[in-house]
Amino acid sequence: MRFVSTRGEAPPAGLAQVLVKGLAPDGGLYLPESWPTYDNVFLASLREQSPLGIADRIAAPFLSDLPAADRRSLIADALDFPIPLRRLETVGDSTLSVLELFHGPTLAFKDVGARFLARLLAYLLRDEERPLTVLVATSGDTGSAVAQAFLGVPRTRVVILFPEGKVSPLQERQFTTLGDNIEALAVDGTFDDCQRMVKEVFADQELRQELLLTSANSISFGRLLPQAFYYFLAASQLPADAPPPLFSVPSGNFGNLTAGLVAQRLGLETAGFVAATNRNDVVPEYLENGVFSPRPSVRTLSNAMDVGNPSNFDRIQALYDGDLAALRRDLRGARFDDDQTRRAVADVDRRTGYLLDPHTAVGYLALRQELERRAEADESPASGIVLATAHPAKFRDGLEAVIGREIELPGRLAVCLERERKVRPIKGEAAPLIEILRH
Repeated sequence: MRFVSTRGEAPPAGLAQVLVKGLAPDGGLYLPESWPTYDNVFLASLREQSPLGIADRIAAPFLSDLPAADRRSLIADALDFPIPLRRLETVGDSTLSVLELFHGPTLAFKDVGARFLARLLAYLLRDEERPLTVLVATSGDTGSAVAQAFLGVPRTRVVILFPEGKVSPLQERQFTTLGDNIEALAVDGTFDDCQRMVKEVFADQELRQELLLTSANSISFGRLLPQAFYYFLAASQLPADAPPPLFSVPSGNFGNLTAGLVAQRLGLETAGFVAATNRNDVVPEYLENGVFSPRPSVRTLSNAMDVGNPSNFDRIQALYDGDLAALRRDLRGARFDDDQTRRAVADVDRRTGYLLDPHTAVGYLALRQELERRAEADESPASGIVLATAHPAKFRDGLEAVIGREIELPGRLAVCLERERKVRPIKGEAAPLIEILRH
């Protein structure tokens, strides 16, 4: 399979080249030159398939250069934790369920993409003599997921940029205390500054000639593909007579939402998607008025979604050929502030005993709002699914006051508090970052 840039000015590339480059030479993001098709028998029999069988079938056309046994082994190793769908409540004639994506090593949904990408890169570059440098920007869980996925991998250096003081303490400790081949850089700025620095580095062709450099951000197709898997896994857990799933996706950089749109493109029947955002609402705004106006991000309780210029917007535009009307048929936008988020966490906890993290709470609010709108409009019921992106204990400092009780810290998080923090401060500019990468 070959891949092309969303900007259309770079030559087609193979999988290994795409994964190493991350960003296309013209500054665009990679997508397949053509989309595979899956037979209706497979799509209709998702409930009868194993999670590994579903993921392997979806991945096969994209990983056509890998022997089948190697492909299955790679997927099984990456996705070695459950992704359960838990029914929470009903809204009119629709159901509202939570897809728990936080059962991996770092208790966040990004474990899925990061673990898959790390293993796929290691396989494809197994004969490469130069060491690999993985450069990643994080506003929350990406840093820890990537760090854990690549920790201790021979001939691999991971450099993580994060906005100083704008990542939750537990999230930060997960990647700033590892050492070994993991280096954390505290940027004096916002996540958008971190993301801009990464893009500027990848645009430096001289540096690209010196280093074997790649990214593990959501600009990488190697992270996008495995995220598409769990939309199929969610559908496979619905009852046989359930209506199509309506997905609400907590959205920041929009990689997770883009993966859902990819799953639909690959044949998954859905009732649509909701882009759930906090005050950083440039995509819901675009859906309303047709104008995309990126701007500096605003700090919120759901910090991993504090993105003012989401990079995957290019992919969304490419998937729909810039057709806003077509996009609106599949996607609605919603925005909620911190007070609404806190009230949702408290309300759901009180009524159901289920604790939402702040990001999932935004997704819950967006899904409930859309299900209520559908009921009032007398539209067909849907199987509402909100993607639960992180374990609530990662945000216990902000949530305990909301629910009025202590939140038990899982052992995997508690151990991070006992390790020494190892961080290097850096200005929000590409030049000092390039110097660090060269040494």
